Amino acid sequence: MSDTLTIGGRALASRLFLGTGKFASNDLMAKAIAASGAEVITVAIRRVNPEAGQGNILAPIPSRCQLLPNTSGARTAAEAVRIARLARSGGCGNWIKIEVVNDNRYLLPDNQETIEATRILAAEGFIVLPYMSPDLEAARRLAAAGAAAVMPLGAPIGSNRGLRTRELVRILIEEIALPIIVDAGLGRPSEACEAMEMGAAAVLVNTAIATANDPVAMAQAFGQAVMAGRTAFLAGPGAVGRLASASSPLTGFLHEGLAS
Repeated sequence: MSDTLTIGGRALASRLFLGTGKFASNDLMAKAIAASGAEVITVAIRRVNPEAGQGNILAPIPSRCQLLPNTSGARTAAEAVRIARLARSGGCGNWIKIEVVNDNRYLLPDNQETIEATRILAAEGFIVLPYMSPDLEAARRLAAAGAAAVMPLGAPIGSNRGLRTRELVRILIEEIALPIIVDAGLGRPSEACEAMEMGAAAVLVNTAIATANDPVAMAQAFGQAVMAGRTAFLAGPGAVGRLASASSPLTGFLHEGLAS
């Protein structure tokens, strides 16, 4: 059975989104993209240099992939809007990941500024995927502002600490009709699998893959984990109980019913 994620009118077979920062080389990044099976690739606009030829960060990204420029470096809604407009005018398409960060220590997103940037850009026809701290009311406001998906953090960006916000993310999955894409902090394939088992629509991973001893193998592992978690979610995990429950009947042993 086909199980596709549709965002902005585009059907996606892979539910692993991949970031492009921290790779040792563009060649290594290209191999990781291929191994992961990812179809959505995010890149910071400030790292794009069209005059760099093959050194351009965009050069290794396959044409089959959906480019998701992000507004990394923006500290206000106005700055994020300006970066998004520059990205579109520079040929990067109309998908945009909103990142508005004022906190220099933990790099936590500013939800209020993110909501404002989302409102402006969605009205201009952008497919907006906002990165946010998991908060139900903020997520509702992002949905009302026109977001195409909501991207709550799992842990501080680049920390590899895992799904530390799982209960808050679970609430968003249950209450928000938009796709919930867990972004930032996932450090192990098992953590991506857990997010998918909870019902997340997708996950975005960068640091955990790019900084692994073998980024290509790790990219493949994350791709497989995301598929496994999605399959488990669709299968419907069994109920969790407090007491033991035998998997086989406790009657009908060999000695029962035999003549003495």
